[in-house]
Amino acid sequence: MLVTTKEMFANAFEKKYAIGAFNIGNLEIIQGVTRACAKHNSAVILGVSKSGLKYAGAGYLKKMIDAAIEETGIDIALHLDHGTDFDIVKEAIAAGFTSVMFDGSHYDYEENVKKTMEVVKYAHDKGVVVEAELGVLAGVEDDINVDSSLATYTDPDQAVDFVQRTGIDSLAIAIGTSHGAYKFKGEAKLDFARLETITKKLELAGHKNFPIVLHGASAVDPHAVELCNKYGGQIKGAAGIPTEMLRKAASMAVCKINMDTDIRLAMTAYIRKHFGENPASFDPRGYLGEAREYIEKSVEDKILNVLGSAGSSINGKSCCL
Repeated sequence: MLVTTKEMFANAFEKKYAIGAFNIGNLEIIQGVTRACAKHNSAVILGVSKSGLKYAGAGYLKKMIDAAIEETGIDIALHLDHGTDFDIVKEAIAAGFTSVMFDGSHYDYEENVKKTMEVVKYAHDKGVVVEAELGVLAGVEDDINVDSSLATYTDPDQAVDFVQRTGIDSLAIAIGTSHGAYKFKGEAKLDFARLETITKKLELAGHKNFPIVLHGASAVDPHAVELCNKYGGQIKGAAGIPTEMLRKAASMAVCKINMDTDIRLAMTAYIRKHFGENPASFDPRGYLGEAREYIEKSVEDKILNVLGSAGSSINGKSCCL
């Protein structure tokens, strides 16, 4: 069923796992993600960016998600990813989204607080939960393009102040993740000490078990990258977050992990493979069907080896499609 993330995150924090957030934009991605989750009765967050809304349309996406819920019965939160202004937040809520992210990280701190408070009041009045961001992630993804020199880690004391003043339901922090497929030039590093400090300070301030979110947390599957390049791609030097680091984050306060790039790579790799091996092919059901199968396998791997979210859907059918 379509739900908010509140109960999802409460269970995730207590049992030390995370819910996967996968961005969607077409039928095959929605089916691949939700069918994988149904196999393991995992709750899931389906994210839609501003460009995703423009591409597919809120109405089409909502109807496809309704169909996925009817098929699987699992808990699904429909989430606006990186909403940068009030208008896009209102559009998402009007379309039936149960969760919105307001990303005011490009504003100065006080302006971020002010605008986030306005979004929280509007969303909460309509029963919609709000995620916000503090700190700036580097990388390129959809409308996000931040040079690494401008990235800033989240200040723990500021995080406490931000949560208290805005009334948000979850907080996306910057501890070393990055948007896109090129996250690291050298060794991957996440500041787990900062994550722990933020969690402890929030608890001391009366926000026990406050859900933390990691954006830009794709592992950048080497197999998918290899396939892309084998069949004509030029994805050289791509590097993501090691799965063991993501699993550690999920065992701490991180209740939501965003993994958009891995889904894109999975789809692109198998479409390239299909055409490389079947140059005369022109039936979209063939190449999109193969891509959908690999998306499903990729998400299954995330559930079992990164998120630990199997069995987390309270309303699921525990089915295997």
